Amino acid sequence: MSRRTSLTAPWLRLGRIERYVLTTQARSLAVALGVISALIMLIDFVEISRGLGSDVDLSGVRILGLMLLKSPQVILQLLPFVFLFGTLGAFVSLNRRSELIAMRAAGLSAWRFVLPAAGAAFMFGVMTVAALGPAASAADGLFQRERARLSGAAISGDAPQAIWIREGDDTRQMVIRADRQDRANARLLGVTFFVYTNETNGLRVFSERIDAASASLSAGHWRLTDAVGAQIGQRAVRYATLDIRSSLADEEAFERFARPQATSFWALPAQIGRVDAAGFSSTAYRLRLQQLLSTPLMFAAMSILAAAFSLRLMRLGDLARMSVAAVVLGFAFFFVNQAASAFGSAEVIPPWLAAWLPPLLTALAAFTLLFYTEDG
Repeated sequence: MSRRTSLTAPWLRLGRIERYVLTTQARSLAVALGVISALIMLIDFVEISRGLGSDVDLSGVRILGLMLLKSPQVILQLLPFVFLFGTLGAFVSLNRRSELIAMRAAGLSAWRFVLPAAGAAFMFGVMTVAALGPAASAADGLFQRERARLSGAAISGDAPQAIWIREGDDTRQMVIRADRQDRANARLLGVTFFVYTNETNGLRVFSERIDAASASLSAGHWRLTDAVGAQIGQRAVRYATLDIRSSLADEEAFERFARPQATSFWALPAQIGRVDAAGFSSTAYRLRLQQLLSTPLMFAAMSILAAAFSLRLMRLGDLARMSVAAVVLGFAFFFVNQAASAFGSAEVIPPWLAAWLPPLLTALAAFTLLFYTEDG
C-alpha cells in the first residue's frame, strides 16, 4: 500500500523519458549559464578595472571581489536567454541524435516532454525570485556602496556631498538638505529644513524654513542645534536646540532609498510604502515588483518557445534557419520587454501591464507555435 501511495507523488509521475529529457535540458542549461556568466564576469572585470581601478589602486583580488558582487544581478537579468539557449540546445541535441523522432514515432505527444521542461523552468523562476534574487540584490547593494565609497575617496578624500531627504505624513511634508554627513557621530551638518503644510484641498503650502548647524535623528524626532527658523510673515527666531517630529527610522537619515534593482523581492512592498509615505513616486518599485512576479512565467515561456522551434526541425529539416529564428524571436521579446519597462517607468502604461505583457506575449507565441506543430 505504501508503495502504491508513493507512486502518486508528482515527481514519480514523470516517466523515464520525461526524466531523461529534463536531465538533458539541465545539462544544456548549465552550459548556457556558464557561457553567459563567464562573458558577463569578464566584461564586469574589465569595466571595474578601467573605472574604479584607474582612480584607486586596487589589487586583482579586490577587483575580483567587486566583480563577484556586481555580476550576479546582471546574470539574473539574462536568465531568460539562458532558458532560451539552453532549452534550444537540449532539444536540438535530441533532434540531432534522432531521439525526438523516435519518441514521436512511438506515439508520444510533444506535451509529455515540453510541459515538464516548462514546469522545471517555472519552478526555477520561483526559486530565483524567492532566494537567488534577494541574494543578488544584497550583493549589488554592497557593490554600489563600496563603489560610492571608493569613488568618493578618489575624488577628494572626505569631500562634502549634499544630502537630500524628504519625509512627512498626511498633515506635513519636509524637504531636508544637508551640506554633508558625519557618520561617526550620526549627524547631518549644515542643515536646512523646508516645511510644507498639506491643505484640505490636497495642495502643499510652504510654511517655514529652518537652518541649523547640525541635526541628529533619534527616538522619532530631529534634534537641531544652533538653529534659526522663520515662518511666512514672521521674524526669524533663534534656538539653541530645537526638536522636530520625524517619521523616519534612525538609519534612514544617512541612507538613500535603494535602487529598485538593488531591492529584494521581500523588501519591495515595505519599500513601496516608505517611498509613498515620503511623497516620492513609487512607480519604479511597483514595476520591479510586478516584473519579479512575472519572472517564472517568462522562464517557462522561453522554454516552450525554444522547444517548439526544435520540434519543427525534424519536419522541415532546416536546423540553422529555425535555430536563428528562435534566437531572433527571443531577442525581439527582450526588446519588447525593455520598451514596456520604459513605458511603465514613464507611467505611459500601468506598471502591472508593462511587467506582464512581454511574458504573456512570449507564452502566447510559444503555445501558438506548439499547437501548430503538435498534431496529437
